[in-house]
Amino acid sequence: MYKTSLFQSNTEAAVIEFIKAHPFIHICGVDEQQMPVVAQVPIIVVEKNNQLFFKGHFMRKQNHTIAFEQNPNVLAVFTSPSAYISASWYTTKNVASTWNYQSVHCKGIIRFTNDDELHTILTQLTHQFEQNEQSEAAVKNMTPEYIAANMKAIVGFEMEVTQIDHVFKLSQNKTEIDRKNIIEALKKGNASEQYIANEMEKIKPI
Repeated sequence: MYKTSLFQSNTEAAVIEFIKAHPFIHICGVDEQQMPVVAQVPIIVVEKNNQLFFKGHFMRKQNHTIAFEQNPNVLAVFTSPSAYISASWYTTKNVASTWNYQSVHCKGIIRFTNDDELHTILTQLTHQFEQNEQSEAAVKNMTPEYIAANMKAIVGFEMEVTQIDHVFKLSQNKTEIDRKNIIEALKKGNASEQYIANEMEKIKPI
């Protein structure tokens, strides 16, 4: 991760807020041959006793599931939309262009759950993303037989976070005029570019 104080948040709360706002993540590890593996899954974020946990589920018998069973040290990567920043938008134009983005890397230890915990995780996941207790897609509104049959194919997990690093690169090192020009250009772009423009407006330049 590109680490510099220029592109870091001043508050831990802002980093946690970002994590909660981007819950579809990459979880990375290594297998017995020291080859990288990765899974992309939705998670729920749990804070208890000043400790952060991520919960979700994997398909059984996948390369990443087997690797995480053998080596529980993992890295969870949270990202947002990103945008190319053209140097043509700067006051001084004959310099390098760059890329604005936000990313949080969480190192931790993963463990697999029993069936009772898995059922709770599934219930919490659908509740979080459906946001409707009456939804037919909510676990509580599905038949026990259907849930039990599908649970045979998956395994729940809980990741205890041991270290958090982040970079919120939003042109904090540019002049007020350059930042204004960048924001105006990005607002004319696609959804990702507009997202970055909005995030840039939330922070104060250095």
